[in-house]
Amino acid sequence: MTRLSVEMLAADAPAPITSAGHAQLGIAVLVGIAVIVLLITKFKLHAFLALTIGSLTLGAVAGAPLDKAITSFTTGLGATVAGVGVLIALGSILGKLLADSGGADEIVDTILARAGGRAMPWAMVLIASLIGLPLFFEVGIVLLIPVVLMVAKRGNYSLMRIGIPALAGLSVMHGLIPPHPGPLVAIDAVKANLGVTLALGILVAIPTVIIAGPLFSKVAARWVDVPVPDRMLPQRASEELERRPGFGATLATVLLPVVLMLAKALVDIVVDDPTHTTQRVFDVVGSPLIALLAAVLVGFFTLGRPAGFTRERLQQTVEKALMPIAGILLIVGAGGGFKQTLIDSGVGQMILDISKDWSIPALLLGWLIAVAIRLATGSATVATISAAGLVAPLAADMSTTHAALLVLAIGAGSLFFSHVNDAGFWLVKEYFGLTVGQTVKTWSVMETIISVVAGGLVMLLSLVV
Repeated sequence: MTRLSVEMLAADAPAPITSAGHAQLGIAVLVGIAVIVLLITKFKLHAFLALTIGSLTLGAVAGAPLDKAITSFTTGLGATVAGVGVLIALGSILGKLLADSGGADEIVDTILARAGGRAMPWAMVLIASLIGLPLFFEVGIVLLIPVVLMVAKRGNYSLMRIGIPALAGLSVMHGLIPPHPGPLVAIDAVKANLGVTLALGILVAIPTVIIAGPLFSKVAARWVDVPVPDRMLPQRASEELERRPGFGATLATVLLPVVLMLAKALVDIVVDDPTHTTQRVFDVVGSPLIALLAAVLVGFFTLGRPAGFTRERLQQTVEKALMPIAGILLIVGAGGGFKQTLIDSGVGQMILDISKDWSIPALLLGWLIAVAIRLATGSATVATISAAGLVAPLAADMSTTHAALLVLAIGAGSLFFSHVNDAGFWLVKEYFGLTVGQTVKTWSVMETIISVVAGGLVMLLSLVV
C-alpha cells in the first residue's frame, strides 16, 4: 500500500469516538483482550458475555463515552449477524440433514471401502474435507471420531496416523473455506469476493491439508503412540434407518453450494459485464444465501426422501439444527461488536499508521494480528473477526484477488497453536484419551503447521496473482 493511498484512507475514515493517542489505544486493545481472555479462561464465562464486557472495557480505557461505545458494539453485532446469520443457519441445517439421513455415513463408508493400507490416512483427509464443508468444526469432530476410532481399531492403525488427517481436514475447512462463520465474516468485513476467496481458499487448502494431515501424522504417530480409547462408540445415524441416500446424490448435494459460488466467480471473470443477463443470473444463484438455500431444499429430496423422512421428521431435523447455533450466532455477533468498537475507537487508523511506518505487508499484518488474538482468546472465529476488522481499511485499494488473499491470511493466522484456552483442544484431548502434553505435541503442532503453511502459501500467491 502506497503512502498516498494510506493518506486517502485516513481522509475518508469516519471520526473516531475517542481522541486517544496511539499509546492509549494500544493499552486499550491489550486491556480489552486481556479482559476477554481472563473471563473466558479463569472465570469460565461464556464467550458472548466476555466479548461484550471486553468491548465496553476497551471503549472505556480508550476514553470513549460509554453511550458511544455501546452504540458501536450493538451496531457491529447487528451488522455481523445480518451479514452471516442466515448463512450459518442454512449451513447448520444442511449439516444436520447430512448427518441424520445417513448421508455422511454413506460418504465415509464408500471411501473407506475403496481405501486400505497406506491409502487410509489420505482417505481420512478426503472424508474430513468433504464432511467438513457444510459442518461446523465441533459437529464434524463428533461425527468423525467414531469413524476414526473404528478404523484405527479394526485396521490396527496408529490412532494418530488416522486421527491427525481427519482433524487436519476439518480444521482447514473451518479456517479457510466459506460458508464457515470465520471466513464469511472476514469476507464481509474486507469486502472481498466470496467466489474468488473460495477458489483461492481451495487452492491453498489442498497442499496445506496434505502437509498437516497425512505427512505430519507419520511424525505425530512416532511422538505419541497411544492405543484406541476403550470407550463406547456412539451409535451411527444410519443404524437407525432402513435405508440411506446414495453416495452420488449425497456428494452432489454437499458440493452444490460450492459449485454455484465458484460458477459465479468464473462468470464474473469471463463475462465481466454487470449488465449482462448471464452475469446477473449467476450473481443471484451464486450468492451464498441462494447457493446454501438451494442445497438445503435439494437435500430435502436427495437426502431426506431416500432416508424415508416424513415432513414431520424433516421439520424436526431443521428445528434440531437451529437450536444449537444460538450460542454460535451470539459469539460471532459479539465478535463483530468487538471489531466495530476497535474500529470506532480509532484502532483501525492506528493500525494504518503503524503499517505505514513499519512497511509491514498487509497480508503479513493480518496473519500476525490473527495469531496474536488466537493465542490470547483461543477462538479461531473471534481471531478472524477481530483481525478482519482491524485490517479492513488496508483492503480498500486492493485488487479482488489480494482482498481474497487477505481473508485467507487472516484465516490462516486464526488457526495458530491451539492450546488450553481453546475448546477444540479439550475436545480432541478427551475424545482421543490424551494427556495435555500429548495433545500439544499432536493437535497443537498440527494447528501451527496449518497456520504457517497456509500463511506462507498465501504470501507466495500474492506475488503471482
